[in-house]
Amino acid sequence: MKIALLGYGKMGKTIEQLAIKRGHEIVLKVDKDQHDYDITKADVAIDFSIPTAAVSNISKCLEHHVPIISGTTGWLDQYEKITDLCKAKNGAFIYASNFSLGVNIFFELNEYLAKMMGQFDQYTVGIEEVHHTQKLDAPSGTAISLAEGIIKNGIHDDWVLDKKEAGKISIKAVRTPNVPGTHTISYTSAVDTIDITHTAHSREGFALGAVIAAEWIIGKKGVFSMRDVLNIA
Repeated sequence: MKIALLGYGKMGKTIEQLAIKRGHEIVLKVDKDQHDYDITKADVAIDFSIPTAAVSNISKCLEHHVPIISGTTGWLDQYEKITDLCKAKNGAFIYASNFSLGVNIFFELNEYLAKMMGQFDQYTVGIEEVHHTQKLDAPSGTAISLAEGIIKNGIHDDWVLDKKEAGKISIKAVRTPNVPGTHTISYTSAVDTIDITHTAHSREGFALGAVIAAEWIIGKKGVFSMRDVLNIA
């Protein structure tokens, strides 16, 4: 499989190493300041760029009928525009706030717990996410996905960042050196606290999931998620 890497930072380099180990070829590496590149030489593209470049990268792939996997966060106000373009071009697209197998299991666990906790109004729910200082957006896309999973199951109707507000899920974003990503959901009452936590030990879990998603999407058409890739019901 011929892969284009759109974004060649730490994640791009980790994806490159894992993809080559799995027998794939990297035919294009696009750094953040590159705009004029030939995406058609690739069978599939993997985008881990920056929020300001993601929409352009994804659109270019869809316009040229190259399946695209994106793990860039911070651009989701234009997600509907991208999915509409994908459908119009009969393309193939996967966005995930996190490609890690463990995190996608954690997403399912989060929703299951939210369904259970919805009947106990004495508990207040909050989310804390901790990432490396180079992360450009806050809260993380993973934290937003977790909040949306809780909201979908009837606990609160929105989230707020780094503050507390009645009826909303408080997300605390912490930036500290050399942390790949830790997410904790806490349900707190006057008498106890229930926590569930996912801790990433390296970037390899995210990178491997992205490569697996790229392998999976070849030959498919449509807008997909990691639930489709991993066949999580």
